[in-house]
Amino acid sequence: MKLTLIGKIFDGERVIPKGTVVVEDDKIVDVIEGEENSRASSKTIYADLIMPGLIDAHLHFFGVEEDNVLSWNIVNEIDVAIRSTRDMETLLRSGFTTVRDLGSKVAVRLDRLQRRGEIIGPRVIASGYSLAITGGNDDPKELPLDFAQSISYSFYCDSPYECRKAVRKAIRQGATVIKVYSSGAFSQGGRILPGFALDELKAIVEESHRAGLLVASHAYGKEALMNSIMAGGDTIEHGLGLDEETAQMIKERGICYIPTLATYQIPFESVNPEAKMYREEMIRRHFNEDMKIAVEHGLKIATGTDYVGSKKRPHGQNYIEAVLLSRYMSNIDALRASTSVASECLGLRNVGYIRAGFKADLIAVRGDPLASLEELSPSHIMYVVKDGKIYRGYGNYSEE
Repeated sequence: MKLTLIGKIFDGERVIPKGTVVVEDDKIVDVIEGEENSRASSKTIYADLIMPGLIDAHLHFFGVEEDNVLSWNIVNEIDVAIRSTRDMETLLRSGFTTVRDLGSKVAVRLDRLQRRGEIIGPRVIASGYSLAITGGNDDPKELPLDFAQSISYSFYCDSPYECRKAVRKAIRQGATVIKVYSSGAFSQGGRILPGFALDELKAIVEESHRAGLLVASHAYGKEALMNSIMAGGDTIEHGLGLDEETAQMIKERGICYIPTLATYQIPFESVNPEAKMYREEMIRRHFNEDMKIAVEHGLKIATGTDYVGSKKRPHGQNYIEAVLLSRYMSNIDALRASTSVASECLGLRNVGYIRAGFKADLIAVRGDPLASLEELSPSHIMYVVKDGKIYRGYGNYSEE
């Protein structure tokens, strides 16, 4: 099938005021400055803006209603599969052609089914189970240890040797990235607990890189940031507590920084007033000092929401991360963070740009996100092209 798209083009790097994109089968075959409509095309789409498909570099297919660590672990796996299949289609029709799941029970299978054409959705870079320490913030301590580990979406490992085996277990599941907890999080309503020690992280990174997989490191606080950097991790997830020293080291090593701002807009419930104040101060700093330092040091910043598919963090509204990033950078840089920079951070070679020879992953937008990132909302996504196949975006459905 031959498809032609005509309109203003953001190609992942620069803007073409009026151009034509020609797609054949699953590839972009030509990008032309100016309008050139071929009668040989099966379909022609006119849009206000044509751009690469959006990328969310950090999310989870948890398929939960209640958003807490216990629910993430004990939710019925049939419910997870059904809800996540729905979320896959929602993401695609909202303009997302690639996502990276950093820890869940279903993402490896979702990607396999998507590639086989059995379900509709974005391609999924999946970690399989994440790697965590016993007793960390993602370990539901209300449950007996053996039972908690048996139902977890993480492999628990507590020495360099166990960590190497955990990487191999994730690879056996079909992982295409490895996710590690270099620190705890706010998951259980208290202070952030330590994560992997440096020797454990080094073992994880070495084993992952031996298999050709990148390592995504969840890091809160300077110790976790430094350990992630020194171990050779490839992306820093969340990155709360960034300072001048760690930013310079991240820059020198070409590590990507994924601040997941959208997740910290969600109201936090805690019965511990001290813990709530502690969290609020870390987040206040993340939205101010951390982001200012990251932008001033020219870090490679990519969009990632940490949305999980719950009522509070629903898939489909993931464009909000680009809106939040536009507080700190130009709109075009926020679009780069959502496309070309994100593709680089995920190690992808043929998406994130509109270029001849690249995958035909495109969206046709009504409005101009270059003027306002709010125009990346699902109601503005008219068509989504993934691997050359055309899907109606929510912007078309909203007209009915």
